[in-house]
Amino acid sequence: MTPHDTQPITITANELKAMLEQAAERGAEQCLARLGIENGHAARDINELRDLLAAWREARRAAWQTIVKVTTTAILAAMLVGIAVKLKLTGGGS
Repeated sequence: MTPHDTQPITITANELKAMLEQAAERGAEQCLARLGIENGHAARDINELRDLLAAWREARRAAWQTIVKVTTTAILAAMLVGIAVKLKLTGGGS
């Protein structure tokens, strides 16, 4: 085909569909290869990454809950000690 050739190229709908599917598959394979997960284990790797991320989020949530509980317990303990000291100073001196 020369640059001056104005003949249109015609293909059937099935041929176009096959070409698009092949291009999509090749693009997906190249993308996976660039990510380093082209060895056929991509689904497993992604599931493991999701599990790891879920575990990280749960650990972070548990850490914050622990910090809140420890802080609350410390404040309540300090209040109890303060009350005990106050009662000894004002009412327990006999």
